[in-house]
Amino acid sequence: MTKKNEALARLDGKLTMIGFGSIGQALLPLLLRHFGLKAADIRIVKPGEDRSGLAKQLGVEVIPVRLEEGNFAAVLEPLVDKGDFLVNLSVDVSSLALIKLCRERGALYLDTCNEPWGGRYDDPALPPSRRSNYSLREEVLAWRLDKRSGPTAVITQGANPGLVSALLKQALLNIAADTHAELEAMPSSYEDWAALAQQLGIKVVHIAERDTQVAKERKQRGEFVNTWSVQGFADEGLQPAELGWGTHERHWPADAARHGFGSDAAIYLKRPGIGTRVRSWTPLEGPYHGFLVTHAESISIADHLTLRKDGQVVYRPTVHYAYHPCDDAVLSLHEMAGKNWQLQHRQRIVRDEIAEGMDELGVLLMGNPKGAYWYGSRLTIEQARELAPANSATSLQVVAGILGGMSWALRHPDAGLVEPDDLDHRVVLEAAMPYLGEVAGVYGDWTPLKERSPLFDEEKDEDDPWQFINFRVA
Repeated sequence: MTKKNEALARLDGKLTMIGFGSIGQALLPLLLRHFGLKAADIRIVKPGEDRSGLAKQLGVEVIPVRLEEGNFAAVLEPLVDKGDFLVNLSVDVSSLALIKLCRERGALYLDTCNEPWGGRYDDPALPPSRRSNYSLREEVLAWRLDKRSGPTAVITQGANPGLVSALLKQALLNIAADTHAELEAMPSSYEDWAALAQQLGIKVVHIAERDTQVAKERKQRGEFVNTWSVQGFADEGLQPAELGWGTHERHWPADAARHGFGSDAAIYLKRPGIGTRVRSWTPLEGPYHGFLVTHAESISIADHLTLRKDGQVVYRPTVHYAYHPCDDAVLSLHEMAGKNWQLQHRQRIVRDEIAEGMDELGVLLMGNPKGAYWYGSRLTIEQARELAPANSATSLQVVAGILGGMSWALRHPDAGLVEPDDLDHRVVLEAAMPYLGEVAGVYGDWTPLKERSPLFDEEKDEDDPWQFINFRVA
């Protein structure tokens, strides 16, 4: 396992970071710690000056310019050359445009979200499918078709999406070991991992997250409070709810639709993710209601865990996010919904003022006879502060995934465009583990039907607890 000041991999070129919000500030000190970089090797491109003062404190240059479709190439070409690394932590800057530029310049690339140019997520002229993560992913994969090598570009590699794909693979191996399932060798292809998930009876995978961090100053009226990017959360939350759709499902949601193109691994609901709740479970929180917010991993994991026979899909689990953000973010969402989804003008990302709490983030695998199995990170705010400066528990879990993705990319610099599911999970976890607090695997007897109130006549399927109809909150 990587030690606190040990080099993960060496970057001999320069590094340019786009964006310097909560995640960029959290990542910067660890770039200097783990990749053989000096402050002079790093440049930050962001709209406006750095108000945090962190870049100046560490001696890193900030280039205050907002990247747009008409200027991004002119701004970045002098900064990005062969052997360099571009880390994109921005919003409203097209990932695909940056990937194309990096390929032309011979530079490596990583982002935590597959972003479009600003305005696409909430464009009323676009049909819901075009505003989806599914559509964004299909566009990137279509571009990749004839480019299977070249400078490595790792897309959607943060905590989730990103780290959770590595946690999922390890969780499958753990269940296999605990149930004495036959496993001749480490799975080495998508089909191998899918076959293992099918063998273990996995019907549903949740990215199950409960953030309990709380700041000393609570949310005020007309304010949106969160432990990470407010704009990023609002953008993804107002996209249609999306989920990988499993082969075991037998109740089609009345408000669901297929995309009609691409892998067909996922569907979307005709409502925003932050307006859609689902039942889920984590070991410390127990049962909870989470938001079915669209995330890239809901689609990529479902796609990569698909088995086909004679061209027909014979196995795929249902996969989706079940997110309970910090309590003040939930209050913020409630207020935002009451204003017809208009984001509050005052926005506050809490970090140094957090008084207590943790982020319990993991994968919840359901369907195996041994019970529901949650595997993931329990990171407290106290642990995060001890491990790295300028971090909350939430930001450090994202940074851990970035470190794992960068480490893999530097070891495989000619892999072309890859998703988290393409990476060796052992490399990712080796880099990430020191920053994840307690990493635990816990079985439970929870199902979405357990202890349902008899006071309400909710639609459900008693014969199969793992049907989506049982998870969805009416």
